[in-house]
Amino acid sequence: MDARDLVRSVKVVSTAQGLRSLRSAWRRRRSDAVGLPRRGPERARVPGLVRGADPEPGGGVVRFARSSLRVRVTAGGAVFCGWDGAEPEPSYALDGSCPDPDERVRLEPDTDGGWRVVAERVTVTVSRNGAVEVRTPGGVVLRRDLPPRWWEPAAGGGVAARWEQRSQVAADARFFGLGGRAAGPRLRDGSYRLWNTDPGGSFEPGDDPLYLTMPVQLVVADAGTHLVFHDNSWDGTVTLREGEEGEGSGHDRPGGCRTRMEGGPLRYWVIVGTPARVLQSWAALTGAAAVPPSWALGYHHARWGFGGQEEVRRVVAGYRERGLPLSALHLDIDHLAGHRVFTVDTARFPDLPGLAAELREGGTRLVSIVDPAVKAERGTAVYDSGAAQDAFVRDTRGREVRGVVWPGEAVFPDFTDPRVRTWWGGLYADRLEQGFSGVWHDMNEPVSFAAFGDPTLPRSARHALEGRGGDHREAHNVYGLAMARAGYEGLLGLRPEERPFLFSRSGWAGLQRYGGSWSGDVATGWPGLRASLSLVLGLGLSGVPYSGPDVGGFTGSPSPELYLRWFQLASYLPLFRTHSAIWAGRREPWEFGEQVLEHATAALRERQRLLPYFVTLAYEARRTGAPYARPVWWRWPKDRALRDCEDAFLLGDALLVAPVLEEGAERRSVRLPRGRWYDTATGRAYEGPGQVVLDAPLSRVPVLARAGAVVPVAGADGGVELEVWAPAQARGRGWTLVVDPGDGWDKPESVRFTTRLRDGEVVVEREGAAEPGYPVRVRGQVERERPRGR
Repeated sequence: MDARDLVRSVKVVSTAQGLRSLRSAWRRRRSDAVGLPRRGPERARVPGLVRGADPEPGGGVVRFARSSLRVRVTAGGAVFCGWDGAEPEPSYALDGSCPDPDERVRLEPDTDGGWRVVAERVTVTVSRNGAVEVRTPGGVVLRRDLPPRWWEPAAGGGVAARWEQRSQVAADARFFGLGGRAAGPRLRDGSYRLWNTDPGGSFEPGDDPLYLTMPVQLVVADAGTHLVFHDNSWDGTVTLREGEEGEGSGHDRPGGCRTRMEGGPLRYWVIVGTPARVLQSWAALTGAAAVPPSWALGYHHARWGFGGQEEVRRVVAGYRERGLPLSALHLDIDHLAGHRVFTVDTARFPDLPGLAAELREGGTRLVSIVDPAVKAERGTAVYDSGAAQDAFVRDTRGREVRGVVWPGEAVFPDFTDPRVRTWWGGLYADRLEQGFSGVWHDMNEPVSFAAFGDPTLPRSARHALEGRGGDHREAHNVYGLAMARAGYEGLLGLRPEERPFLFSRSGWAGLQRYGGSWSGDVATGWPGLRASLSLVLGLGLSGVPYSGPDVGGFTGSPSPELYLRWFQLASYLPLFRTHSAIWAGRREPWEFGEQVLEHATAALRERQRLLPYFVTLAYEARRTGAPYARPVWWRWPKDRALRDCEDAFLLGDALLVAPVLEEGAERRSVRLPRGRWYDTATGRAYEGPGQVVLDAPLSRVPVLARAGAVVPVAGADGGVELEVWAPAQARGRGWTLVVDPGDGWDKPESVRFTTRLRDGEVVVEREGAAEPGYPVRVRGQVERERPRGR
C-alpha cells in the first residue's frame, strides 16, 4: 500500500460502501498472492546471430540462434512481425481472420548476412543480429526496431516472460495515438501505461493512464507516416523520446520508443503511407467503423441525478419550449432499481415505456447506461440466469470473483467467452422493451472499487479467452471491447432492422466495429476542456472515429464562460453530449443565464444545420477509416508547424475549427494549412500556410472553410443544400455527399461533386449528371489577406 492508497482508504472506510471496498481490496490481494506464480530469478535472452531463412507467402521466417522472426506482408501492404513463432491469430483486434499475404513479395539475402522482404509499398530488412528496419520503396528508413530482449523465469513455473523492444524513428518525428490520452494529441516525452484504468473521480492533462489505452502509435515525420500496433493486451508501458536535429551538422539524435510488456507475445503490425492511407489500411485490418443512427449525430443531454420521469419530462419540455433540438436524453444509474443492471426503479419511473414513446414522438430518444457488474444476490433475475449459465469470472479455486461496484457486492460476466456474450446480448431485450434506443457502457475497464491497489479484478482471475484459457492479466484490456461486442451483437439480433447505437468508456483496438467512446469523467475546468479535445483526436488517430466529451466537465460546476466554450467545441465533435455528476450542478443551457442560452442556441442550430455533413463523415469513416475530427496536419503531414498544433482541428476535409480553450479570450491565433481558407463568419479569405489572428467573441468560435469545399447542410425546409466555398483556382477538386438512408441498413446514395472556376464563375458539377440536383449557395470572395509569417 503506497501513500496514495493510504489516503484513498482513509477517505472511504467511513461508509458502508467504503468498508466493502476495503474488504474487496484485501480479498483481491489475497487472491493474487495465492493464484499468481511468484516471479523468481530471471535470465535475459536476445535473438543471437542469424542462422538462415525460410521463404513463405508474403515473406518468410528468419532463424536466429535463440529465436525466430516471421515477417509477412499482406495484400493491402500491412507488415506483420512475430517473434518466437507468434502468429497474427488469435487476435481481438483483427476483424475476422488475418488478411491474405501478398504473393508478389520476395525474401532475399541482404548485406552483412541479413535478409530483406521486398514489397511494392515497403521494404523490411532484418539484420544479422535481429534489428528490423521498415523502409519506404525509395530506401528511406521510417522505423528501426533494435533486437528485442526477453526476461524469462530461470526455473519455469508458469511465469510469463517479460519483453522489451526499443525502436528508433526520425529526428523530426512526432508521436500520436495510444488510445485516449489526456495530454496531446502530440505525445511528449514520457511513459504511457497500457492498462485501462478508472482514474478515480476525474482527470485532467497529466493524468495517465485512462479508460481506453491502445498499443497503437501513429508516427509522423518528413520522410513519411507509419502506424505500429503491438498486438498484445497485457499490461505494459510505452516510453517515448522525441529526437533532435543537428541543425545542418548531420549529427541528428533519432527519436526513441521503448515498448515493455509484462507478458504475452511479441508481435506487431506496421503500416506505412500518407495518414489517410495508413488509417484506411488500419480500418481494413481491424474493422470498419459502425455508423451511428442518424439521430445519434445530434445533441444529447445526460445527467447523473434525474429525480424521476417527471423531471425528465420537465427537462425535455425546457428544450422544446425554447426551440432547442434534443436528439437524445441519457439515463444514468439512478434510474435503476438499487443500481442493479437491467432493472428500473418503478417508484421514480412508473411507466418508462410510456415516457420513452412520448419523448420519441417529439424527436427525443432515450439511452440507457449499462454496467457490467451484476449484484451478487440470489433471487435476482440477472444474477440467477448468469449463475445458471456459469457466466461469471472465477478465481483459481473455482469461486466467483466478487468486487464492489454501485449495486454493492457484485460479480462480473466473462465476456471473453462466446457463450457469455450470447447470454448477455439477450439481456438487452429488457432495454428495448423499456423503450430505450441505445446504450452506453460504463465501468467496464472493468472497475471494482478498492480502498487501495488497482481498482479492478484480481490479476489471477480466470477467463475463457475464446477457449484458450488465461487470466485477467491478458483479459483486462480487452474486457470492455468484448462487452461492446456482446452488446452490439445482442442489439443487432434483437432489432436487426436498426443500426445499434452503443458507445463505451473502455475498449481496445477494434472498438470502432461496435460503436464509439466518450471522455469519461473529465474534470471541470479549463484544463479539462483542453483534455477533451486531446482525447477525441487521439482516439480518432487510434481508429475510433466517434467520440466526444462530457460538456461542462463531469465533476464540478463550470462558470458560464467555461460551459459555453465547452458547448461550442463539442458542437463540432462527433458525440455532442452534456453530462455531469450528481453533485456537480445542472447542464441545461438556460441554467447559465440569457447570454449563454443565446450563444448555445446558435451552436445547437449550427450543429443541426451541419447534420448532413456529419452523416457524410460517418459513412466516410466507415469506408476509409478517416476520423470525423482530424489533426490540422492530416493532409499536410510534412508541415512541421502543423504537427505541433494542438488547439485546432479539421472537421472532415472542408472545415477547420479553432475552439477557445483559454479563459477570457475573445481573439485567438489560428495556424492555417496550405491553400485558401475562408472565415465562415465574415467570408474573408486567408492564404496559408501561416498564422492569422481571428475574432472569437463569446457568440462563436472561429471556423474556416477550405476553398472549393462543398459542405452539405440542412436547408430551411429540412432538405439538403450545398454550401460551396469559392475555389481558389480553375483546377477542380472532388467532394462527396452521402444521402441519409435513415437508421436502418439501406445502402446510402453517394454523390460526387467537383467545384472549379470557369470564366470567373464558380461551377459545381455532379458526377454522371447534368445538374447538381440540390440547391447551391456559393460563399467566399476573392479578397484575401496574407497571414503573418511561419
